[in-house]
Amino acid sequence: MWLHASAHLEFQIPVPTPLLLMLRPRSGGQQWIAREAYVLSPSVPAIEFTDWFGNLCQRLVAPAGYFSIHTSVDVETAEACDAAPGAPFIEVQQLPDETLPYLYPSRYCESDRFSEMAASITAGSLCGYDQCSAIVDYIRNTVQYTPGMGQQIISATEVNQAGHGVCRDMAHLGIACCRALSIPARFVVGYLEGLQPMDLHAWFEAYISNRWYTFDATQSNLQGGRIAIAFGRDAADVAIYTQFGDPIDLLSMDIRVGRMTGPAN
Repeated sequence: MWLHASAHLEFQIPVPTPLLLMLRPRSGGQQWIAREAYVLSPSVPAIEFTDWFGNLCQRLVAPAGYFSIHTSVDVETAEACDAAPGAPFIEVQQLPDETLPYLYPSRYCESDRFSEMAASITAGSLCGYDQCSAIVDYIRNTVQYTPGMGQQIISATEVNQAGHGVCRDMAHLGIACCRALSIPARFVVGYLEGLQPMDLHAWFEAYISNRWYTFDATQSNLQGGRIAIAFGRDAADVAIYTQFGDPIDLLSMDIRVGRMTGPAN
């Protein structure tokens, strides 16, 4: 299937401000980028680099006053994410080197605090994919999904105590529990077709049976096209914009995702 997605951000900048952006998805996995646009207004020089997680990042200095960023992309992607009940656990000594950073505790995924809880949640499940499914079921049944209510980033421990959270918070909890079982898990931010209310979305992926699989406790199934923008250990690694210096005002953010028959000419 083909999706067209766009993000339009408007800012009021008090003084010239360095920004680090992360708004360009890459081809790979289950997505192919056929066309994209990236417009800064007013136009300013930007430098692009690839970070240590493989994300495309842009550096620039936003001028004082009104400043906007508009990105759009045409993507060929799957209509649903793959599922693989029974897919086996990969022992740590057999994991690829690039997956190892996703085993450690991180700022918002304190996996060292979830060993007993993760073992209890997954008791009786086959090691691997079925353990991750049990974790997602636990989160879906015990944490109330409250989209639009999470302005402050909270950790896995905090969302588990609070019993409610946004997609980002629920992904943190899933990641922490997977890592507690020695399953590499990474945070993903991107677009999801049909998300209500429409916004950028977060989910997580776990490395099982020699590949990454998608898990999302906010959705009842894995239907709907997804476009991954960035990957990291947790939300701290994948902010779509990071400012340095004086605070700036985000006036608005408009996210749109829809199906199309094919890439634009």
